[in-house]
Amino acid sequence: MRWAAAIVGMGLLGACTCAREPEPRQVERPEPAEVERPRITQADRTKTARFDPRAVAEETPERLVVARELLAKPTAPSTVVLDHELQTLEGERFSLAALRGKVLLIVNVASNCGYTPQYAGLQALHEKYGPRGLVVIGIPSNDFGGQEPGSHEEIRAFCERQYGVTFPMMAKVHAKGPDIAPIYRTLTQETEPPIAGEVKWNFTKFLVNKDGVPVARFEPKVEPLSEEIVRAIESLL
Repeated sequence: MRWAAAIVGMGLLGACTCAREPEPRQVERPEPAEVERPRITQADRTKTARFDPRAVAEETPERLVVARELLAKPTAPSTVVLDHELQTLEGERFSLAALRGKVLLIVNVASNCGYTPQYAGLQALHEKYGPRGLVVIGIPSNDFGGQEPGSHEEIRAFCERQYGVTFPMMAKVHAKGPDIAPIYRTLTQETEPPIAGEVKWNFTKFLVNKDGVPVARFEPKVEPLSEEIVRAIESLL
């Protein structure tokens, strides 16, 4: 019986030896390389996310904000917005040239938008940083979902009644399209990425330094009192 078992065992051993023919294929499969490759790829992606805002624009808009703060640079005198003159809700001239030496936060606003409550945050920024040189400028636009259909009088009444807005509010303009206002043509077409690009929705925020040069852009989802915006404002004041 023991001999029989030994023979059977040898037979099984032989069978196992034969069955290991595919082993070279397993050896060809470089397990360590496959383990290392994802780590290298992830590191590369992390570097890209830190330094190329377009690489993370769709996935992490908050990180895009940080990248925009780091990468945005003035490229030509044409990017200066101080050459523009706006009009207030009351029809008065509002020269941006008079704001040289101030930090500007320019926002296209709307009364019937899901982001409309951001008026409160914008007002808070105005109250806290206005004395230090920040000027928040609201520019109504009906370009996005038709969410600012009211007259200038209705817009003024809404802002004051609902959010106690006291920062400058301009007359309604087009923020995109063939009739785009000159200020938005400068902000979106005469700058470079990541600031450049058509405004996509209400409450897109452009931060302008004391020389009138746009230095950062914050998409609608970024709250006015977010760390990204507050840090960027404080760095310019």
